[in-house]
Amino acid sequence: MRILLVEDDISLQSNLKQHLIASHYRVDAASDGEEGLFQGIEYNYDAAIIDLGLPKIDGITVITRLREKNRNFPILILTARDSWQDKVEGLDAGADDYLCKPFYPEELVARLNALIRRSAGKASPVINNGPFSINTSSLEVKKEHEFISLSASEYKIFEYFMLHPGEVKSKTVLTEHIYDQDFDLDSNVIEVFIRRLRKKLDPDNEYGLIETLRGQGYRLTPLPTSQSDG
Repeated sequence: MRILLVEDDISLQSNLKQHLIASHYRVDAASDGEEGLFQGIEYNYDAAIIDLGLPKIDGITVITRLREKNRNFPILILTARDSWQDKVEGLDAGADDYLCKPFYPEELVARLNALIRRSAGKASPVINNGPFSINTSSLEVKKEHEFISLSASEYKIFEYFMLHPGEVKSKTVLTEHIYDQDFDLDSNVIEVFIRRLRKKLDPDNEYGLIETLRGQGYRLTPLPTSQSDG
């Protein structure tokens, strides 16, 4: 999952970035509203975390302009302001949730997980597809009742697929949601991870879990829910 973090407190920004990376998020950070707005318009994100008290352009304006540009990813606002009016103003501008400072980073990650799940139409942290399931809170992957061990990058790709079943995702899109902006987008590393996922999750191709569409990318096959009861 690729996250935009707009926070001018460099110490807090660094701390949050570490927690998000440890939770398998890929994070682009900005320290003022102008840079945050540019990144939010220019790049594709799964969610954004935006402080309201930003220099250059305040957080409310950033959110308003992002929504005007039809950037519809979930937005979690951070605010040191305690009044309900400020919270309402942020939500009315287009934010989806808020946290008041100070807060625990673990709560931020939990709220972010919930926002991303809801935006993908998933209410529970456990997402099922046939006999396969992931828990976006514990980062566990199962095939029926068996736990499957995935590397951090493998998990990120599989989670992204599970949140977007049936959608074709190009290698470029997958890379952008997993690696930093300076990563070589022409690398064949995604192909390697797809092969590993197939070997670990569906070694006999019983389910045709991850389909290759030549010249387009990859697609997670939606499987009947009844199979997950296995």
